[in-house]
Amino acid sequence: MRAAIYARYSSDNQREASIEDQITQCKKKIDSEDWELVDSYYDRAISGATLLRPGYQKLLEDIRSNRFDVIVSEALDRLSRDQEDVAALYKQLSFAGVTLITLSEGEISELHVGLKGTMNALFLKDLAIKTHRGLSGRAQSGKSAGGKSYGYDIVRKLDDTGEPVRGGRRINRNEAQIIKRVFVDYISGKSPRAIAIALNQEKILGPTGKGWTASTIIGNRKRGTGILNNQLYVGKQVWNRLHYRKEPKTRKRVSQLNPPETWIISDVPDLRIIDDELWNTAQTLQDSRSRETRPDRQRSPDWHHRRPKHLFSGLIKCAACGGGMTLISRVYYGCSANRNKGTCNNHLTMRLDRLEEAVLQGLQEHLLTKDLTDVFAREYTLEINRQKDEASAKHNEASQKLITIDKQITNIVEAIATGRSGSALLDRLEALEKEKKLLTEMISDPVVDSIRIHPNLTELYIKKVSSLRDNLNNINFKNEASQILRSLVDEIRLHPIEKKLQIELVGDLASLIGFGTQYDSDVNKPGSDNDPGSTKWLVAGARNRRYLHLDFALI
Repeated sequence: MRAAIYARYSSDNQREASIEDQITQCKKKIDSEDWELVDSYYDRAISGATLLRPGYQKLLEDIRSNRFDVIVSEALDRLSRDQEDVAALYKQLSFAGVTLITLSEGEISELHVGLKGTMNALFLKDLAIKTHRGLSGRAQSGKSAGGKSYGYDIVRKLDDTGEPVRGGRRINRNEAQIIKRVFVDYISGKSPRAIAIALNQEKILGPTGKGWTASTIIGNRKRGTGILNNQLYVGKQVWNRLHYRKEPKTRKRVSQLNPPETWIISDVPDLRIIDDELWNTAQTLQDSRSRETRPDRQRSPDWHHRRPKHLFSGLIKCAACGGGMTLISRVYYGCSANRNKGTCNNHLTMRLDRLEEAVLQGLQEHLLTKDLTDVFAREYTLEINRQKDEASAKHNEASQKLITIDKQITNIVEAIATGRSGSALLDRLEALEKEKKLLTEMISDPVVDSIRIHPNLTELYIKKVSSLRDNLNNINFKNEASQILRSLVDEIRLHPIEKKLQIELVGDLASLIGFGTQYDSDVNKPGSDNDPGSTKWLVAGARNRRYLHLDFALI
């Protein structure tokens, strides 16, 4: 028997040696059974409530690869504390023929999965309640109840008994000066974006240790996020403003705003950084400068202010910095790092409609080849004939069934004529008459013979390809068509070359529309003097994908 070991401990508060202890005990079990140890998997300081654990994911991968026959662990909750995840793991193990044995429960069966999974779920819920209660008491006393706000350092010290005193904070003087500067700049008329760009240019790290963005400055007023909305800067701590839940499909934590009456607000004057006058002025300016970007759906059913999701939204990247290209106006794409952080020198923009037109034009041009036209004609004819053959088969089946029903009706009528009657016979006769009517209508239309070739296929194909963009915007199948097209595109990279943006299409779509093309190192190199919008090809990159290059003059 080939055996594997899985070990885990939950947090930094637990001993790291716990992993070694678990593996040692599991090895003793394997040795006593005379099994062969194939590998050991472990995760340090990661909760069992999540599946995003490197060791656990590697274990699942090797289960599918049939690397071992049995898994040994200290307890079932080492693998997962989520009831749904435990059940899913057991299903995978059963399918792969792998046995799960724990030192605490023995060989795991459906009974363990149900009972132990429920107990682990209850444990997590009880732990969350106790943790929340403990943090609530800490917040009411003015101590930190979790997280670290920009502008403060965590104070670590021990009490008289040697136990750590948690929740202590003190002002970080350097960061406090940055906070004051942000407030002053905002009041003086600078936008959050301009403030973020200036801080990034001076190489000042943001709250996350990375660059500043406009959202870092302005945040969300209702949620109290952003430098300008953190009430801790005026000596007022607000806790329990948000609560978090895990979205079942994505497994991501989603925050939701709690009712104001459940917030715990405490005064912490020793943590004040901003005076009341500066704070109140900034809040008043936010009110005057804000606009309702997402009106209530009930009052505005059309939700006009919401930006639509375009054909290639989220796929367009700046080749200069690797960041995303976003709509910086209603019709222009630009580098978000250049606009919001000032950390990229690519200031060129491209119109949304021309970007879509360039990519789709390339698609149209390379679909209108003789080879692809022939493919379309062949496949179209096969599909038409398949549908007609299927209709003919249904017609024949209906005809045979109609003959059978006629015989059954005749038998029932003869039975009634000889004196046999009853409600069952009459009900059956009525049902057969209705079915006969439906079958008669079904076979009334003549069957069309299968065709060998459809007339005007070339014209039909050219028409459909030429109307590609209109079809993608057709409300009847826009969503489905867009999803199919987007699934074939990994990225659309915009390269700033000689004061214009060159489009690099990366993904399966580049391979598809490169059907039948040849690479020419002289003609098809970036920057050659082809007409704007013309397609050029080169073979490069991983997985032998083709990269479509479209030169497009800046407009």
